[in-house]
Amino acid sequence: MALELEGTLRHKLASQQGTSARGAWAKQEFILEFPDGNFTAQACFTAFGQDKVAELDKYQIGDRIKISFNIRSREYNGRWYNDLQIWRIAPAGQPMAAPAAAPAAPQVHAAPAPAFEQAPAPTLDDMPGDSPEEDLPF
Repeated sequence: MALELEGTLRHKLASQQGTSARGAWAKQEFILEFPDGNFTAQACFTAFGQDKVAELDKYQIGDRIKISFNIRSREYNGRWYNDLQIWRIAPAGQPMAAPAAAPAAPQVHAAPAPAFEQAPAPTLDDMPGDSPEEDLPF
């Protein structure tokens, strides 16, 4: 599943490098702050691979960016861990061109919220009258 999110780069964690049986690897995690309804939320994303870490280095704290990412989960000793791995990063507000080597990923967009008319506030005339038959305690 491929997702897109636009927000503000809030923090970059230290980059990590190492060597595995498959060769050298590099990764860097960062915090993205994004709108979530009436509030803002933050999430930690991972730039995995030397090319993605170098691409992340182009952006500074406070920059508005748009990322494409995948959600991955894995189990370890009976506990599950989630990972949000980016595969594309660009300045916010710019359309993202698909890379030539990557297959086209399905785009997931939230439907716009339906518009509702504002109901008028109730007045004293709308309130039920006090009568002896309606002697309920609530």
